[in-house]
Amino acid sequence: MSVSLDSLHALGVIDTAEAVASGAVSAETVAQAALDRLRRLGPRFNAVIALDEARALEGARAVDAARARGEALGPLAGVPLAHKDLFYRAGRICAGGSLIRRDFVPDVTSAALERLDGAGALDLGRLHLAEFALSPTGFNAHDEHGRNPWKPDYCSGGSSSGSGAAVAGRLVCGALGSDTGGSIRHPAAMCGITGLKPTHGLVPMFGAMPLAPSLDTLGPLARSARDAARLLSVIAGPDPRDGSTLAAPVRDYEAGLSGDLRGVTIAVPDGYYREAATPDVLALLDESLAALKDRGARIIETAVPDMPLLNAMMQLVMGVEGATLHRRWLAERPQDYGAQIRARLLPGLAYPATRYAEALMLRAKLTQGWLTAAMGEADMVHIPTLAVPVPTIAETTEGAPADIAAAIARLTHCTRAINYLGLPSLSLPCGFTANGMPAAFQLVGQPFGEEALLKAGDAYQRATSFHLRLPPGCA
Repeated sequence: MSVSLDSLHALGVIDTAEAVASGAVSAETVAQAALDRLRRLGPRFNAVIALDEARALEGARAVDAARARGEALGPLAGVPLAHKDLFYRAGRICAGGSLIRRDFVPDVTSAALERLDGAGALDLGRLHLAEFALSPTGFNAHDEHGRNPWKPDYCSGGSSSGSGAAVAGRLVCGALGSDTGGSIRHPAAMCGITGLKPTHGLVPMFGAMPLAPSLDTLGPLARSARDAARLLSVIAGPDPRDGSTLAAPVRDYEAGLSGDLRGVTIAVPDGYYREAATPDVLALLDESLAALKDRGARIIETAVPDMPLLNAMMQLVMGVEGATLHRRWLAERPQDYGAQIRARLLPGLAYPATRYAEALMLRAKLTQGWLTAAMGEADMVHIPTLAVPVPTIAETTEGAPADIAAAIARLTHCTRAINYLGLPSLSLPCGFTANGMPAAFQLVGQPFGEEALLKAGDAYQRATSFHLRLPPGCA
């Protein structure tokens, strides 16, 4: 395997790991090239908060030394990654996109980062996010708006905005994000990459800044479903410091990526999801279904349950849990929040405890109802990630407050209830809308059904090339 310095950015997670393991390129060379791209292109997309160059190069040299000694390398050895700035690393600032935590230095390292470290991955630094992970667009009143590599005046998606932009712009091979109402899937969809929101409780949240603990999930953003599978195989599994992970399976998510979807049934629910899609998005969704069918999948039509109820329950849980975590700061430091974020947190203080308890008690019943109606006998559900084309930053920040709220609500139409249900969802790029911006669909699975989703996503990407497209100026 021959690798030139000019082509390193074109390598994904698995390709880079294989190149380093074979000796085709040194881990230090890979790290230096990625750091250079982060420095040069990162500011264009407002993707980078801070680089951790010394740590990255030290880790790269350790990988090279281990290879020279003939030691077995981890599955991510020498792979350059960077992550949303809510993953704690002991002794390193983690601001969470906020003014309030601008100088916060944790004394623990997140379980997910520990696992990546153990697999040999290189942590190149901290990436931009929406303030306290609370925006689907990438808006941040303190650190400015995240910008889309395809067109910088358009939303990059949030709240994992820097993760989406950095992976799409080929600044790093992959990144971790968090998803409470769509915050992995939004930037993946808007930036034209692959994003996986795992089942709630599959990846430990220990050492990551929470927003709404019973909705929060951590997962990978990568260039392909295959790359996401390798990252998930490393970070998933039980952790005694996070009780929600006790039932989490340990699997090799790459093992089932055959490209063959014979015997797989995919449900397409009519109504709520597709009715909201614009004509150009709907056409791309249908093309993606045709590609999945060509790979052997059987497509069936289903229905949806009471979505307004599901969305209301999700909003109630998110509002109460978010406000509870922020209650002291909202009272003592209200001026240090961006106005948009403060306005989203404050209503959670007014919900009655009985309504919150009701939302939690109804969750299992409503989840089974959604699976019965939307999935039926199928293995997974096919719905839009975004029902509308990617908007400009101006469309989500300027004008009457009601218009801004409506624009933001359209972006979360297809994602937010999935978090309340706790189900896994894989967002995959499927083309471009008339404004030249990426579009995407999501595959939603049974609890702990990531293996099936990644198999379908990989099969789709073997038949298409949208995930390989490079934004202009990123070559």
